Amino acid sequence: MHERLLKRATATLMAASLLATAALAETPVAGGKLTIELNKFEDIAGGGCRAYFLFRNDTGASFEGFQMSLAIFNKDGVIDRLLSIDASPLPVARTTLKLFEIPQIACPDIGQVLLHDIPVCKPQNGTQTDCFPLIDLKSRTPAPLVE
Repeated sequence: MHERLLKRATATLMAASLLATAALAETPVAGGKLTIELNKFEDIAGGGCRAYFLFRNDTGASFEGFQMSLAIFNKDGVIDRLLSIDASPLPVARTTLKLFEIPQIACPDIGQVLLHDIPVCKPQNGTQTDCFPLIDLKSRTPAPLVE
């Protein structure tokens, strides 16, 4: 009898723990946006271009995982290269600066940057989600940032 009560009590505690963990999981707020701004380019000695990205997270949730796959187009509209970047973590209600190097192409030769995939978008303590509806893209460079 004691053994059965102990098993039930253990199962009840585990269920309560799972519910509490789920309640703590952050979920993005409807209408909240994650603004990604391509703020500036900077030439790198020896060739290549450094891109400065600003991430403004007004989604209501921090992101412990956020990766983007970008296609870099030259001035002729031809894909020059694909670039995978990890921008995590992205804290809620903050603007975060991330720098990424784009090798073997000069900044003036970049015609457009395409956000073609977000393979990882994971809110803090949450599950993988589709971030495209949350994204607002901007560029202050001559090259537009588009999806």
